[in-house]
Amino acid sequence: MIIILKDHAPKDEVEKLIANIEEMGVSTHIIEGERQTIIGLVGDTSRINEHDVSAHEVVDAVKRVSEPYKMANRKFHPDNTVIPMGSTSIGGEALTMIAGPCSVESEEQIIAVAQAVKESGATMLRGGAFKPRTSPYSFQGLHDEGIQLLLKAKKATGLPIVTEIMSAAHLDLFADVDVIQVGARNMQNFELLKELGHCNKPILLKRGLSSTLEELLMSAEYIMAGGNQQVILCERGIRTFETATRNTLDLSAVPMLKKLTHLPVIIDPSHACGIAWMVEPMARGAVAVGADGLIIEVHNNPQKALCDGKQSITPAAFDQLVKELRPMASLMGRTL
Repeated sequence: MIIILKDHAPKDEVEKLIANIEEMGVSTHIIEGERQTIIGLVGDTSRINEHDVSAHEVVDAVKRVSEPYKMANRKFHPDNTVIPMGSTSIGGEALTMIAGPCSVESEEQIIAVAQAVKESGATMLRGGAFKPRTSPYSFQGLHDEGIQLLLKAKKATGLPIVTEIMSAAHLDLFADVDVIQVGARNMQNFELLKELGHCNKPILLKRGLSSTLEELLMSAEYIMAGGNQQVILCERGIRTFETATRNTLDLSAVPMLKKLTHLPVIIDPSHACGIAWMVEPMARGAVAVGADGLIIEVHNNPQKALCDGKQSITPAAFDQLVKELRPMASLMGRTL
C-alpha cells in the first residue's frame, strides 16, 4: 500500500498518521520525490482500512500495490533511484561504463587493463576474483588474492571496482570493494541476498539464466527488505532454444523494467552473446532502449585469457566502442 500526501502537509500531522499506521504492525518508508511525497507501507496491510486513511486531512490518495515486490516497485518510488559512486553515479544522466577482464589473472594484467579502459572513458573497473564455472576443472579465480589485485588497480587508476561474491562467508573480504556483484547463478541464493541486505554497499544483481523479470525483482526485494536500497539490475542474457549465441539478450527487459521499477538497469552484452564481435551491436542496442549502463569484458590478450576469452574485446576495441556510443548516448539524453 502507498499513501500519497498532499502538498505542504504539516509535519506533525504526517507524524501522527505514521504513528497510527505503525501501531498496526506495518513498517513505513517516506519517499520524497520531485513531484510528490509518498509513504510506503510494507507488511500485512490487510487490517488497514484505506477509506479511513483516505479521510485523513494530509492524505491525497491511497493505492494498493498488487505486485509481490513492494520496495522495488515504481509505484512505491516513482522517481528513478540514482546511486552515487565516487565522482559519478549509476542511474543518473551519465551512462555508466563498467569494463575489465572476466577474471583477474595477475597484477600486471589487471592494472594494464584498468589504465586502458579508464583512458577510454570507463567509470568503473570489473574483474572476477571468485569465478563460478560450469566445470569444476575450469579456472576458479584467484579468490582473496584477486580482490587485493583489484584494489591495487583501483589505487593506480582511481576507478571504483565491481567483483562477484559467491558466498556470504566471504563478505569480510569485500570490505573495500565498491560494488558487490551477484551472478546469474546466485540470483536466487536467498540466504546470500539476505546478508547483502544488511551491508551498506551497492549490489549489482544479475538476472538468472531462466528467470522472469518478476523473479529478478523479487530477488532485489530480498536485498531491499534487509535495508539496503542500493540495487542495480543487470540483464545478461537468458537461456532460450537458440544455440547460435551463448544466451539470448533480452533488450525488451530494459523498457519493461523501467516501467516496473525505479532501480537502475544495465546490460551485459559480453555474457549475453558470448561472442566478441557481437558486443558492439548489442551495446548500441542497449543504449538505444534506455539502459543506464553497460558492463563489458575487456582483456589485453583475449586469446590467452584464462576465462571467457571468446567474448572479451581488446582495449583498442573498447576505445572504439566508447567513441561510437557517445553520439547515441547524447541522443538518449546521456553523457559519456
